[in-house]
Amino acid sequence: MKKLTAALAALCVILFAGNAFAHFGMLIPDTDELTQEKRTVELTLSFSHPFEGQGMVLEKPAAFFMTVDNGDRVDLLSTLKETKVMDFPAWKTAYTAKRPGLLTFVFDPVPYKEDAENNYIRHITKVVVDAYGEGEEWNTPVGLDTEIVPLTRPFGNYAGNVFQGVVLVNGKPAPYTRVEVEFYNKDGKRQAPNDRMVTQEVLCDGQGVFTFACPWKGWWGFAGLNTAEKPYEGRELEMGAVIWVEMK
Repeated sequence: MKKLTAALAALCVILFAGNAFAHFGMLIPDTDELTQEKRTVELTLSFSHPFEGQGMVLEKPAAFFMTVDNGDRVDLLSTLKETKVMDFPAWKTAYTAKRPGLLTFVFDPVPYKEDAENNYIRHITKVVVDAYGEGEEWNTPVGLDTEIVPLTRPFGNYAGNVFQGVVLVNGKPAPYTRVEVEFYNKDGKRQAPNDRMVTQEVLCDGQGVFTFACPWKGWWGFAGLNTAEKPYEGRELEMGAVIWVEMK
């Protein structure tokens, strides 16, 4: 009986691992550009499996802010309102741009306890919105503990374009970082032929640079994953540098 119990437990672990999908911090605006006709951007913050449409709980972030033209940070944490994404707690807000510029929105979450992987997950997530067509310095780092600095303009892209970025950890390129890529399958119309196709993976080169071609229109998430030097609450801490980019 003990051998049978152990065998069943091992099988459950294998099956569970085979069906596990990538986690993504998600910061999705309703547009990647603001114009004179649309001056307010609405943003939704969540923590989910974007392709499969499986939500998870996102506690109120430890920080949520924006920069204009990569200048001083504007604290937006108090503007967040509770909502739900994929039937799980999430957050939303809106921001009206008062002048032309490049708006970078960032949230830094409370680390998520993932018992299935015996670790914690901290995905520092950002998205860039171009206000009134004046965004030029889109390849400037924000100065996060880890982040993806785009080498392809992170707005105004066609489906099929290549997206390229460099993963930074503590301000320095992180060579050979594994980058997970996933499509936000919001309407559920896309179907993967098998589980391996849900999350795409690429490796950075020796300079921390990765490249990926996005075949469909919609929002694409890129997560550069590294392990923090120090554990969190006695467990390994996965540090994710996440950026979302829309293909049109």
